[in-house]
Amino acid sequence: MSEGGVPSVDQLSVLLTVVDAGGFAAAARRLGRAPSAISYSISSLEAQLGVPVFDRTRPRKPVLTEAGQLLLAKATAVIGEVNNFKAAVIGLRHGLEPQLSIAIDVMLHTDRVADVLKAFAEEFPTVALRLYVEALGVIGELVAAGVAGLGICGTLHTNTYGMERIDLGGIDMIPVATPSHPLTRSGIKTPGDVRRHRQLILTVRSSYDEGGRFGVFGVNNWRLADLGAKHALLLAGLGWGNMPEPLVRSDIEEGRLVRLDIPEGGGFYPLQAIYKTATPPGPAGRWLLERFLQQHRTD
Repeated sequence: MSEGGVPSVDQLSVLLTVVDAGGFAAAARRLGRAPSAISYSISSLEAQLGVPVFDRTRPRKPVLTEAGQLLLAKATAVIGEVNNFKAAVIGLRHGLEPQLSIAIDVMLHTDRVADVLKAFAEEFPTVALRLYVEALGVIGELVAAGVAGLGICGTLHTNTYGMERIDLGGIDMIPVATPSHPLTRSGIKTPGDVRRHRQLILTVRSSYDEGGRFGVFGVNNWRLADLGAKHALLLAGLGWGNMPEPLVRSDIEEGRLVRLDIPEGGGFYPLQAIYKTATPPGPAGRWLLERFLQQHRTD
């Protein structure tokens, strides 16, 4: 028994048009072809596949057979991939990057990142995205090494020569602990009180020197390479530490954490976009950068 031929893209496209338009004549008008050409295309498709696609007993409005319904789903997927391929080719002709790598500071709230990337996916469906979420100086390292073409990071951790820097505002950092922590008790806090209590500090697994003891006040401190782990340990009451305000806002509102009133800790974490001067971002990268800038302007 013959396995049949391979249907052409045009035949599959005609099939989708007939179903979407609701009939052969309507499909012919939409495609600018004669009705006989549409009928011939479908007949040829059925002959190649060896199964009926439409129920011919209902000539007014063709109805898909059970096999036709299955083939319709497959044809939709195939035509979708073909359209993506065409869009990718057009994009490459106009200099669109086939892939974009971006490194984002873990301090930037995931809601902001998701908002930008959702719009990016709609605007550039053919551009593959590689996303790195890292802390402190790792962002600068990834961009400098060419692993990421664009970085969103803190201004304190990138002083590499040959980088373009664009201001993106920043994030309020606040010191927090659980309600039962000794630093939450009422009374005037004097400089040095925090040294008696364990401080949880974000660090990185990197050759980058994140500044020695910058922002470190506790003699007893735990260094963590993951912001999520730091958040979890703060909620467990294992110390105090500085956190991005948006990340702990709901914890404070719901009483899981308390904002500490202490002389040390807190401050503003300035953000910037960076890329290598010698390799500026292409159309997709520039669009992504502009979206982050718009987000900053509306904050």
